[in-house]
Amino acid sequence: MTRKSRSLEHYLVAAAQLGERPAMEQLVALRGPRLQVHATRLLGDPEEARDAVQDAWVAIFKGLSSLQDTQAFPAWATRIVTRRCAAVIKRKQGDRALSAALLAEREDAAPETGPDAVRAAHVRRAIASLPPDQAATVALFYLDDMGVAEVSVAMDVPVGTVKRRLMLARDKLRTTLKGEENDQ
Repeated sequence: MTRKSRSLEHYLVAAAQLGERPAMEQLVALRGPRLQVHATRLLGDPEEARDAVQDAWVAIFKGLSSLQDTQAFPAWATRIVTRRCAAVIKRKQGDRALSAALLAEREDAAPETGPDAVRAAHVRRAIASLPPDQAATVALFYLDDMGVAEVSVAMDVPVGTVKRRLMLARDKLRTTLKGEENDQ
């Protein structure tokens, strides 16, 4: 960042601390892309990173009045983004545990019999092969008959994330199940 950009950022921080909305918008435009890159590096998913950065901006503007040194803003804001990313990672770990529990619960259910039993076993194996977040989403949506909004609440993710996970999972399941059909 050039000296001129840093000076502009310090001015924008001071103006944003006074509640000037245009300064806040310019601050987001100036610092936002760097925060987005940081979050994407931490999370590996640009959409999740975007969500984390948006949440961080809310916290940044809420806490901006407590920032005493405008020169500390870049590190201070980046720390807030880092914490938001850590929360996303922690939630993902919880999703994995939930996914494993859901799959174990489904497999512990009454054994299926009849001509569809083999097909049901293939579907369960295919779901188990999905990434944990997708497997949990598919299980809630299809096996527990939850709607997208309900899955969103249950998984503590935005509706768009649920839709994306379902789309990705369907593609993987389609490929996996077609491969099993061809092997028979």
